[in-house]
Amino acid sequence: MTQNIKFKNAKISFSDQGKGTAIVLIHGFLENSTMWKDIIPEISKRNRIITIDLLGHGKTDCIGYSHSMELFAETVEAVLKHLRIRKSILIGHSLGGYVALAFADKNPQKVKGLCLLNSTSNEDDNERKNLRLRANKMIQDNFTNMVRMSFLNLFGEESRQKFKEEMKSALHEALQTPIQGYIATQEGMRIRSNRNHILAENDFKKLIIVGEKDPVLNFKISINEAKKTNSEVVIFNNGHMSHIENKEELIKALKVFIKSC
Repeated sequence: MTQNIKFKNAKISFSDQGKGTAIVLIHGFLENSTMWKDIIPEISKRNRIITIDLLGHGKTDCIGYSHSMELFAETVEAVLKHLRIRKSILIGHSLGGYVALAFADKNPQKVKGLCLLNSTSNEDDNERKNLRLRANKMIQDNFTNMVRMSFLNLFGEESRQKFKEEMKSALHEALQTPIQGYIATQEGMRIRSNRNHILAENDFKKLIIVGEKDPVLNFKISINEAKKTNSEVVIFNNGHMSHIENKEELIKALKVFIKSC
């Protein structure tokens, strides 16, 4: 059941279900809490699952024109404080991983485990930063086509054919994102800092889930990142959307990770 709290005069939407170890599921860019709909039933049997719509996504309001990773992390912190949760396992998809890292940067003592799902602790390279700037200029004139194009590019050709219905549903959710949310989040991702040290220097459990055919994150760089930061790594044979493309394998990997924490 969806609940709301106020944070800096903005409505933050979240859900809280199940009992046991607190697991915080943080969605990616152009997604919202609905992305976890097939994962939650499998991991909520023995755990307490909290999902949060990030600023400018789902049913949560925007705050200004730059949603930094630190600001996103503050909203997560506000929800957990409201729920009186002292320690949790964070699982973040893409953007959600950046947010989880920002949360852990400020609150390492509140983290039992951190999973980067198709995500990275590296900052954007210059090419990616420039792409985000260009996208923010173009989105204002052609929102629907830009969102559709950027979203479809997350899938390989084979996945586009195999997961047509799932893609259609996810794209529908992506198109609900307000332009302000799109722009503010792109800017926040563009300016985010490198957080390799959060994984390397903390002793909570760490897992990086990598897609061999990920069009967003370079596979070899991700594997090197896992080695460099002493993080466990799980490799799937598809792309950036593991919760769709490798759903069953993902559920198994998350169950093992949660148990290890």
